Amino acid sequence: MKFFILLFAPILIFSQDFPQDYFQSPLDIPIDLSGSFGELRSNHFHSGLDLKTRGVEGLPVYAAGDGYISRIKISTFGYGKAIYITHPNGYTSVYGHLQKANGLIESFIKERQYKGQSYEIEMYLYPTELPVKKGDIIAFSGNTGGSGGPHLHFEFRNTKSEEILNPMHFGFKKIIKDDRKPVIQGLVAYPLDSTTVNNSQKPINISFSKQSDGNYLGVKVKADGKVAFGINAYDFCTNAYNKNGLYKVKTYLNGVLQYQYGFDGFTFDESRYINNFIDYERFHLMGQRIQKLFQISDYPLSILASNKKDGIIKVQPGVNYTYRVELYDFHGNKVELVIPIEFAYQEAKIEKTFQITPYFVKAKNEAIFEKNNVSVQIPENAFYSNFYLSFDVNNDILTLHDDSVPVHKNITITFNEVKGLTEEQLAKTYIATLDGYKLDYNKTYRKGNSFSIKTKTLGKFKLAQDTTPPRIYNVNFVEGKTIKEQKTISVSVTDLHSDIDSYNAYLNGKWILMEYDYKTKKLVHNLDDNICVQGRNDLKIVVTDNLQNSTTFESYFFR
Repeated sequence: MKFFILLFAPILIFSQDFPQDYFQSPLDIPIDLSGSFGELRSNHFHSGLDLKTRGVEGLPVYAAGDGYISRIKISTFGYGKAIYITHPNGYTSVYGHLQKANGLIESFIKERQYKGQSYEIEMYLYPTELPVKKGDIIAFSGNTGGSGGPHLHFEFRNTKSEEILNPMHFGFKKIIKDDRKPVIQGLVAYPLDSTTVNNSQKPINISFSKQSDGNYLGVKVKADGKVAFGINAYDFCTNAYNKNGLYKVKTYLNGVLQYQYGFDGFTFDESRYINNFIDYERFHLMGQRIQKLFQISDYPLSILASNKKDGIIKVQPGVNYTYRVELYDFHGNKVELVIPIEFAYQEAKIEKTFQITPYFVKAKNEAIFEKNNVSVQIPENAFYSNFYLSFDVNNDILTLHDDSVPVHKNITITFNEVKGLTEEQLAKTYIATLDGYKLDYNKTYRKGNSFSIKTKTLGKFKLAQDTTPPRIYNVNFVEGKTIKEQKTISVSVTDLHSDIDSYNAYLNGKWILMEYDYKTKKLVHNLDDNICVQGRNDLKIVVTDNLQNSTTFESYFFR
C-alpha cells in the first residue's frame, strides 16, 4: 500500500493548485539561495530552501502566513532551534537554525526548558497556545544545529500527510530571481551487463563541449549493448557563487521520452534513497554526486514513479541514436546536452573487475554472517542491489566490506560473550568504527557481556573502552572576580572517545539553562535568565559522556 501511495505522489503534487499569494517571505531582505529544494546532500535530499542572511545572525524571521505554532523543537543537531507553523489552508511552514525565538515565544520555550531541566526539547502545541499572524516576528535567524553558516532553512509541508513540498510552488518563484541556466560539469557512461563503451567495461567519463547557443554536445559514444548515462550538474540562482540543485531533468532517445524526474515533493521516509539515485560508489571514491539517468531495478522513490521506461539504452547494429538530456531550474531556464550513439564492436581496454567472496548478499533477503563470536544481521532491503560482501574477523577486528556500498536499513553488529574483561571494564566498553587509527563511537547496547550496535555504514569495527572523562576548559570569567557588563558565562567541553551524552549546570544550587553548540564545543548561559544574584554566585557544571564518565567543574564569581 505504501508503494502505491508513492507511485502516484508526483501526479498529485503536480496537479495541486498551490496558493500563490497567501504566503510572504520569512525575511525582509532580497532572497538569495544557498540551497535549493531537492538538492543532493549526504544521505538525503534537501527538504527546503536555504535563505542567505548576509553572513550574520539575528535578522527578524516573519511568519509566512496566519496560523499557530504547532511544534517547537530545540536540538543540538539537525535544524537546531526550529519553529513549525500550521496554517488553516492545509500547509505547515518550517523555520530552522534559528538563533532564538521572539518575545512570548522565547519565554514559552525557556519556561519549558527550565521545567524539564533540558536544553533539548520537543513540544507539540494546541491552536490556542501560540497563535500568529502573517508578518509577525516569530524568531531571529541563526546558525544552530547542523548549519554550516548563518542562514534560514525554510520549508513547506502538507499538514495532514507531512509530505515535504517545494516552496517555489507557493509563490516564491516571484520573490526569488533566477535568469541563469543550469551548468553541466560531468557526464558518465555506464556499460551494463557485458557491454563495452568506448573501449571500457567500467563507467567512463564522456567528453563534451559547450556550443555557441549555450547547449552542450557530447563526443560520439560507441557501444555494443546496453548503456546508460549519469550527469554531474548544478544550477545558479541569484548569484554566481552558490551551486544549487536542479529542479527537473528529462532524457530522450531519438525524440522519445526515456526518463525524467522533478523535485516537486517527497516524503522523509524516501529521502535516504538518494544513495541509490546517485552513483554512490563514485561519490565515495571521488566526491562527485553523479545523478543516474536510469535505474537497474524499481525502488519507491516518488520523483521517479512516473517513468514508464528505465532509461537504459539497448544499442543495436544498423541504428543511429541521438540521446538528449534536458536540464531545468524552477524558473524554466533550460540547457540541453546531445550525445550521438552508434553500435560498434570494440576491444575492452578497461575491463570490468569485481571480487568474488563466499558471502553473496541478495538485497531482498535477510542474511546472518558469523565468525569468532561476532555476528552481523542484515535485514531484507538493507542494500539496493546484490553484491559479494567482504566479511572477516581477525585480531578482534570485524571487516564488513567498506563504505563504497550504501546501506539503506540498519544492520545489527554483535560482539557476543566477550571474555577476559572485568565488570568495570565491561561497563566502559563500546563498539567503535575503526578509521585508520581513529576510533569513532557508535551508540552501543549491552546485554551481559555481549555488545551490539545498529549501523548504516560499512567498514571496520572493534571493541574499545572509554575511561577518560570529558574535559571542561576555556572559562570566560576569572574565578573570584566581579562580572559587570558580561552577558553570558561559557565554557568549552570536549570528550576524547564517546562524545558528550549529558550536561547540567547549577548557579547557587539552582539548575540553569546552558545551550550547547557542537560546532564550537561550547556551553553558554545567558545571564538575562535572572538566576544570577547580587554578590557571590557559585557555579557548578557536570558533564557526562556516553560511557558515563563524568567531570565536575566548580567556580564562583561576583555580580
